[in-house]
Amino acid sequence: MADIGEWLKRIAGGRASEGRGRLRVRLETEPAVTYAVGDVHGCLDQLRALETLIVADAAGIDGEKLIVMLGDYVDRGPASAQVIDHLLAPPPEGFIRICLGGNHEAAMLAFLSGEDADGDWLGFGSEATLASYGMGLNEFTGSATEIRRAALPLVPAEHREFLMAQPVLVETPHHIFAHAGVRPGVALEAQTDEDLLWFRDGFAADYGEFGKVVVHGHTPLREPFVSAHRIDVDTMAFATGRLTAVRLMAGKAPAFLATGRGN
Repeated sequence: MADIGEWLKRIAGGRASEGRGRLRVRLETEPAVTYAVGDVHGCLDQLRALETLIVADAAGIDGEKLIVMLGDYVDRGPASAQVIDHLLAPPPEGFIRICLGGNHEAAMLAFLSGEDADGDWLGFGSEATLASYGMGLNEFTGSATEIRRAALPLVPAEHREFLMAQPVLVETPHHIFAHAGVRPGVALEAQTDEDLLWFRDGFAADYGEFGKVVVHGHTPLREPFVSAHRIDVDTMAFATGRLTAVRLMAGKAPAFLATGRGN
């Protein structure tokens, strides 16, 4: 998380807090441009292609350039381990990158730690994740305890530490970024980690009560959703080939960038 720390030092008033649960980041000034990227789910080729689009799109924009990854890097797609390696590497030149945690990372960590004793994560598309770490087909049999025992040596400590350190919230003067969105009727400072990682309301709320635009993934759609107070950019990259980002700039309408199935 050093890249976040260095950026917070340069941004006036930027700070991080972890007094309750997972890390939460608040920036007192808005970046010149922010790109929020939807659920990757092991789609490394799409992530690389989308980063190329982002770099080209941001050419000529002066000031701080932020990429907010909205969580769910693992499961379902073919290259979860490789996506994490990619996110551990430096972001594109000229950008700062903040990787939020998603519910799939939370489920993976719970399984590996033994907190998920019954192996609930094993029904989340984890087979693709474990295969990306080199687990053979013969190791997917047996109890959750036996699968955990086989998986633990395959997942580098660096990967587990990266996932555990991810914030669950980034707030700027105009935007709130969280994997699952936020729970209506609950003040932002009272939102639990579970709210920010797991909540889903089927777009019943417009989020106007929070006074900012809430940007999230988690709820899968064929096309991004945008309204006055809410943006969802989870376009099911693992199934559609479309990984989507929204570009946010002061005084401009949100704009979307997306890969295609061929990327």
